[in-house]
Amino acid sequence: MPDYLAAVLEMLGPAQNRYADPAAWDRLHAELGVELPPDYRALVDAFAPIQINGHLYLSHPATKPWNLGQDIRSTIKAWSEVPWDDLDLDADEDPRQLFGLDELSFGTRNGLWPIASTDRGETIFLIAASEAPRLLVSYDETWAEHCMSFAEWLYRYLIGEDMSGPNSAAFYPGPVTLKRLPMSADERTEPWYGPERGM
Repeated sequence: MPDYLAAVLEMLGPAQNRYADPAAWDRLHAELGVELPPDYRALVDAFAPIQINGHLYLSHPATKPWNLGQDIRSTIKAWSEVPWDDLDLDADEDPRQLFGLDELSFGTRNGLWPIASTDRGETIFLIAASEAPRLLVSYDETWAEHCMSFAEWLYRYLIGEDMSGPNSAAFYPGPVTLKRLPMSADERTEPWYGPERGM
């Protein structure tokens, strides 16, 4: 099986590790009651808070702006307020029916955990209770399931596969564009680029 974490790191370039802090992860895991996957933590530590290829956002648990814990809590609150049982969803729109979920809950031990998002309206959820890596992606009132690690999902996203549903690819040829997210109102950040990748 390919090492997708290594493949993504090769595409993104040298890890920055500006905010890497094991204690911040320990606090977040204790607060959430679930542990986020090692490959996801490694990528967040390496680069976050960051925007990747103009769309995908990763936050970090050790920063005040773009704080991962705060982002997870606010996203859970927003999604938990949707009256799922009252919606007249077709079978192909209802994630419970699509993916065999007993219930649709957010931020619970058996529920969905938002771990990344895009400015195109995509939300990437982790099913933390799953024995094997499992992600669900919501996009434009559709859902997609990916039985893979976050690193594999990100690798496939960056090479232009439809990782949020049909016709959802956001492929840009050439090096991956990375942009640090501003840590204050005065900060202006400039993008930089990963290595050439022959695409």
